[in-house]
Amino acid sequence: MELSFTPLAVVAAVAFAAPLALGLTGLRLPAIVLEILLGVVVGPQGLGWARVDEPVEVMSLLGLAFLLLLAGLEVDLAAFRGRVARVTGLAYLVSFGIALAVGLGLRSADLVRSPLLVAIMLSATGLGIVLPILKDAGETTTPFGQIVVAGASIAEVVPIVLLSLFFSGESGGVGAKLVLLAGFALFAVGVAYALLGLQHSLRLSAALRALQDTTAEIRVRAAFLLLAVFAALASKLGLEAILGAFLAGATLRLVDRDATMTHPLFHRKLEAAGFGIFVPFFFVATGMRLDVDTLLGSTSALMRVPVFLLALLLIRALPALLYRPFVQNRAQLLAAGLLQATSLSLLVVAGRIGVDLGLIRPANYTALVAAGLISVVAFPLAALTLLREPQHTTAAA
Repeated sequence: MELSFTPLAVVAAVAFAAPLALGLTGLRLPAIVLEILLGVVVGPQGLGWARVDEPVEVMSLLGLAFLLLLAGLEVDLAAFRGRVARVTGLAYLVSFGIALAVGLGLRSADLVRSPLLVAIMLSATGLGIVLPILKDAGETTTPFGQIVVAGASIAEVVPIVLLSLFFSGESGGVGAKLVLLAGFALFAVGVAYALLGLQHSLRLSAALRALQDTTAEIRVRAAFLLLAVFAALASKLGLEAILGAFLAGATLRLVDRDATMTHPLFHRKLEAAGFGIFVPFFFVATGMRLDVDTLLGSTSALMRVPVFLLALLLIRALPALLYRPFVQNRAQLLAAGLLQATSLSLLVVAGRIGVDLGLIRPANYTALVAAGLISVVAFPLAALTLLREPQHTTAAA
């Protein structure tokens, strides 16, 4: 079978052009939004310059795996304790309860087929989008920033787990998958302890330091090995591979604290490989797959975009009222709600799984992704505007 590099080159060009265009124009827009939109433009329903063939599909799958690996790296397990954990955990339970109610309402209106899948999708927050925004605003070390990051972390971890439990493509009941999930979690803990033990080997540590900044890039290779093993094992157990990729990142975060700063560039190298090469392929390919013609050709389908956007805002922003003890004023409270309602990656991933399982119509999937795109563009901008307002005008009553 002869493989063409033309679609690969087109997608690579889009991946290069999207952030460059944003840098040159000064637009405050997440690059992934433009990558998806340009994917629509160059794809089969746009200019027809490229399609998702086998090489693009492989790169897209690797991009998804890296995206979840890097998301796992961002989850601070130390945040899941004490009062912050209790409040954010309760907020997510409230959020998921609202999401189920919304999902049932949407099904009764014949807008969706699976209320549970829609609830899982709409209860998620894009931690990878929220965290850089808080960093840029200098809020990550404040009580406000910490509660938002903890809440976003829970709203990224739990939907991935629920997705694997209830909507894996493999057969098997939820009970059996719970046993497999528990076994997989124990395996991850075992790997973490084994890696922590190996770090005490002076000979191994010396070898890693000698090889980490050479062409061997031994730590990057080890991270990729961990990613591949966890994703493969998750698939073998009948769980979603994305869960394995996410747990690989969380395991790396747990074992690679680097208190002595022996390899300070390691995480940057992983981000360079992920965001510089693979992750853009996933988002551009997502745009190329979207059924935009059906969405734009149907008024009823197009009207679902604001419905899903409103649902996302209601489900994720309303429970942020529980964060009131951690904020200084109403502006921060509103900003927390808007940031919690910012979601795209899991909408894309879970929606794709739903389409493959026949649980989501392609037009609804496109409408959900469109709502996610709007949330990523509008909600963080509104949140930043609120955070920049003078505190005396927004003091809590």
